[in-house]
Amino acid sequence: MGGDALRWNEYRSVPWKNGGGMTRQVASGTLQAPMASAEITDGFDWRVSVADVDAEGSFSAFPGIDRVITLVEGEGMVLTVDGTPHPVGPLSPFAFSGDAATDCRLEAGAVRNVNVMTRRSRATATVRIVTVTVAQEAEMACAAGETLLVMAVTEGIAVSGPNGRETTLGRLDCVRHEGPAALTLRGDGMVVEMRINAAG
Repeated sequence: MGGDALRWNEYRSVPWKNGGGMTRQVASGTLQAPMASAEITDGFDWRVSVADVDAEGSFSAFPGIDRVITLVEGEGMVLTVDGTPHPVGPLSPFAFSGDAATDCRLEAGAVRNVNVMTRRSRATATVRIVTVTVAQEAEMACAAGETLLVMAVTEGIAVSGPNGRETTLGRLDCVRHEGPAALTLRGDGMVVEMRINAAG
């Protein structure tokens, strides 16, 4: 499958599970093997979303889900996960369990976060920040069975795939690619690279 451009202004807004805020759905998916009936409640093996947090409070519980949160706007926040505080700074992916009791304290006003969720029994995620410069293009190889999502944190990033077609990304636009290929990133800025693979 080729790369699909996902645009910020097309993401669907939905309320948080606990009603405490809004999140924009970027992409979600299921893996090839059928889910056990007990796992179907949320209907995804992995999900990427962007959440606006403008008030302190509790995060929704997601039993059986692993989470990675990356702050893409704002100064910082402190997540207290099962009683232990963790400062989370800009562009520093932080992994935690959706089972944990998690509260958020804002350090300096509202923040915006990219969230990657994976069903622990079925999928895993790796998240990293990649810097792209005019002098140094970034290459990202996508493996067989892997889903690669690249979200622009800044304006001015273009992504081209194996077909040579180039997609220019606005801020928080995303490209999704599945299966073996190499993507080339050009421009000057930063992206969040998210890789989804089957668990095990």
